[in-house]
Amino acid sequence: MPRTDSSSTIIQLRILIVEDEALIRWAVAEELSAAGHQVLEAGDAATARRLVAEAREPLDAVLLDLRLPDSSDLSLLPAIRHQSPATAIVMMTAHGTREVMSKASESGVQTIVLKPFTPGELAEGVAKAVGQLGTEPPPPA
Repeated sequence: MPRTDSSSTIIQLRILIVEDEALIRWAVAEELSAAGHQVLEAGDAATARRLVAEAREPLDAVLLDLRLPDSSDLSLLPAIRHQSPATAIVMMTAHGTREVMSKASESGVQTIVLKPFTPGELAEGVAKAVGQLGTEPPPPA
C-alpha cells in the first residue's frame, strides 16, 4: 500500500486513525504500521482536530469512524478539510446507509469502508483514497 514516486521508491504514508473503539483502532494501527506507514491515533473528534491542526507535515490520509463519542455525524469532515485540504479521507462505518454514503461523498470522503472489514479491504480503501490503487509492490517473502 505504500506510495511510490517516479523512480518506484516506496514512500511512507502519514495516516491518522480516528476510531473510538480501542481494539479496532489498535488493529488498524498495527496493520498500517506493519505495512510501513507512520500512524497517528485519535479516539475522539477533539483529539483528531488537535492532531490535524498540530501536524507539521500534511497527512496523506485520515481513516475516520462516522460515530464518535463527541461527533456522531459528518461534522468533523469540514474541520479536517479546512486544516488539511489535500488529505485523503476514508470513512469507516457500520452505518452505511445510502443517505450517509451520499453525504460523505459530497463532503469530500474519497472512500467508504464498511465495518466489519478485512485488512485487505482497508488497505484497498486507503490505496484507492490516496490514488495509488494497484501500484503497491508485492509483499515481502
